[in-house]
Amino acid sequence: MSDQPSDRRRFRRIAFNAKTELKQGGQQWQVQLVDLSLKGLLVQKPAPWLGKDDEPFEVDIHLDADTDVSMQVRLTHDDKGQLGFVCTHIDLDSISHLRRLIELNLGDEEELHRELGELLIL
Repeated sequence: MSDQPSDRRRFRRIAFNAKTELKQGGQQWQVQLVDLSLKGLLVQKPAPWLGKDDEPFEVDIHLDADTDVSMQVRLTHDDKGQLGFVCTHIDLDSISHLRRLIELNLGDEEELHRELGELLIL
């Protein structure tokens, strides 16, 4: 049995480029979004990085002029110039936008339903 990271991943990551802001306390960083999933996101680490690993962050992903995905996230890893975050809270409008984005990029409705089912289990 293979134990590759892609085999363990429950949520398919979608490479996506969108204006993304990361916030914590009174600090704010413009970050480059690498990819996102129904459960979290990966960004390029901004310089200088002054984020506190043990405190929550907020992220806003601007899909277009009228559509944002906003979520509360927790830092899960800081590795090789990238920061990985897991979603801890997302509002209904944001999850609806994110679901549609994932659906369009997966191109497989069955895969989307499997991922949504996994999300509900967690």
